[in-house]
Amino acid sequence: MSLVVIALMPLAENIAGVQRRIAAAALRSGRKPGAITLMAVTKTFPPEQIRAAYDAGLRVFGENRLQEFAGKVESMRDLHDVEWHMIGHVQSNKAGKVVEVFAHVDSLDSVRLARKLNAAASEIGTRLSVLIEINIGGEEAKNGVAPGSAELQELLTTAPELPSLEFRGLMTVPPYSEDPGASRPCFRKMRELFAQIHSRKLPAVRMDVLSMGMSHDFEVAIEEGATCVRLGTAIFGARP
Repeated sequence: MSLVVIALMPLAENIAGVQRRIAAAALRSGRKPGAITLMAVTKTFPPEQIRAAYDAGLRVFGENRLQEFAGKVESMRDLHDVEWHMIGHVQSNKAGKVVEVFAHVDSLDSVRLARKLNAAASEIGTRLSVLIEINIGGEEAKNGVAPGSAELQELLTTAPELPSLEFRGLMTVPPYSEDPGASRPCFRKMRELFAQIHSRKLPAVRMDVLSMGMSHDFEVAIEEGATCVRLGTAIFGARP
């Protein structure tokens, strides 16, 4: 058995273990495991490991850095039925390049960026799926709009003017704590905000994706309503 195969074997085992934990958390909260999407966060990991995750059955991948992903994606054009999601901050002046390599942007955090992405998507004749990033903890160092902000309301009401964007839901990264339970209040607030926006039945706004939870707290996120969890180290191990 080659060293490459030996090195990648734990990855498949990690994925199987994560999927069992996702299923258990879903069942604890009275939900179906199939309603939870597992996103593999591939920042800093090479194409070989992404392929191994693909071979183990994963189809949804998240990247934080445009330049890094652009350097990897060409070698993975043969992978079919893959969703590439941009989950890191997007600079408005990079909107055109982002739309060229990603079909999903899960970190929309301003009306200005929304208009730039819409224009770029329209220019190449594509439709971009977006999630609005919420800064649920009010942290100055993090991107995202505040839950009750005018910026969030403007994003929601501007959606009909942006036909090349498909508003699908919300994403968040709560304040970090080594205690997974410490994230629960933030996840609960996100679920309530998600439900509130959904109940408004706004034109051109769908609320069917609530992306929250990472390697250290994804089970709590699922218990509080996450429909997508974003895992890196739980799947691939420590980052290079």
